Amino acid sequence: MELGIFAKTFRRNSVEDVLAAIHDHGLLKTQFNMSCAGLPSMPDYIDPNLANSIGIACRRLHIEMSAVSGTFNMAHPDENKRRQGIERLRALAHASGAFGTSVITLCTGSRDRDNMWRLHPDNRSAEAWADMMHTMAAAVEIAEEYNIVLGIEPELANIVFDARRARDLLDELRSPSVKIVMDAANLYNPAYAGSMNDLLSESFDLLGEHIVIAHAKDMKMDGQSEFVAAGQGMVDYEHYLKLLTEAQFTGPLILHGLHEDQVKESLSYIRARMPN
Repeated sequence: MELGIFAKTFRRNSVEDVLAAIHDHGLLKTQFNMSCAGLPSMPDYIDPNLANSIGIACRRLHIEMSAVSGTFNMAHPDENKRRQGIERLRALAHASGAFGTSVITLCTGSRDRDNMWRLHPDNRSAEAWADMMHTMAAAVEIAEEYNIVLGIEPELANIVFDARRARDLLDELRSPSVKIVMDAANLYNPAYAGSMNDLLSESFDLLGEHIVIAHAKDMKMDGQSEFVAAGQGMVDYEHYLKLLTEAQFTGPLILHGLHEDQVKESLSYIRARMPN
């Protein structure tokens, strides 16, 4: 397990400057976002020359692009919006080889028309699940065509809102091209009767063998939930890191949900708690 960071934590004028900032913090892994290259996160088209230049810049600094963000609303009520997302996913998959990555991260979306991260009362309906799974099936075809892995991230406000629902998705798809992005802060649920550590343990029992990437952020409650930097909230990182180790996870642990001026402190916090 090696630490990395979301590339868009660093706001710079070029991809090279973003990667240099990552390198300056002693990190050699990143989850990339096309916004770092001045494009939308999910562009309609990625110039091959740009894709090649991003890959070259990563190699020059010995930074591994552990994944590229490919989130779009896979459960949008408008079928045309879902189809547009799939076409943009294809553009990202087509460029992934030049980037030097084989993982694209996704979310399962929401019935909310304007914000795929916003909870909607229809998210747990059979219709929402069916639309999301139809989109997911199309995404799997792209993943198989380009030999990439799709990392699905459970989110409380999304269709796949917890570990059990994520396991249902894996069991229905039965595809080696679909894995899990594990994020302890995302799994916190105020309605859960037990402790957060119990919830995490149960989640790892269901998903531990399917994790392709882990995220490192935190959650705090101050009237309403808020994502914060690792070490600033309620996630028991000793327990979280122990579970990752017990699951024999050897992939990247990617920091996000933090500001650039919090990176050094957050790295120190996590490193002090990583099992020997």
